[in-house]
Amino acid sequence: MTERLSPGDTAPEFTLTDDSGAEVALGDFLGRKVIVYFYPAAMTPGCTKQACDFTDTLDSFRTEGYEVVGISPDKPEKLAKFRARDGLTITLLSDPDKTVLKEYGAYGEKKLYGKTVEGVIRSTVVVDEDGKVFLAQYNVKATGHVAKLRKDLELNLADEEPR
Repeated sequence: MTERLSPGDTAPEFTLTDDSGAEVALGDFLGRKVIVYFYPAAMTPGCTKQACDFTDTLDSFRTEGYEVVGISPDKPEKLAKFRARDGLTITLLSDPDKTVLKEYGAYGEKKLYGKTVEGVIRSTVVVDEDGKVFLAQYNVKATGHVAKLRKDLELNLADEEPR
């Protein structure tokens, strides 16, 4: 079982490729808060809903000082199609060997339709300006997660329009 992160832990550093082929590192966000969320697969219904929710609220997250980064095992080419198809504006990163997913506790055993399988555990880790874990949530739901996260972070819930 992969070790899960807790508030106060140092967030594991990473450098991954985004959907345009550029490298993005966690260190690029030092001095800002970043929401790092992990999802199983681009262009699936639940992952699309979650990515669209983050995109729809990105401006209000940025107003509150947060950036949003989504990480999945998908290759950059698939992430580019995902971005184009759904008009996504959040940062999408590719972790095909699942190293970062495992370091963040977002890959391992989970229940799927009553069976135990190994895979991506839908998770969100909020990293503060100093690179420390502020909040770590595991086994989150795709639908409604962004609204719940905003509530958990005590952010302004006004001016949000669902798709």
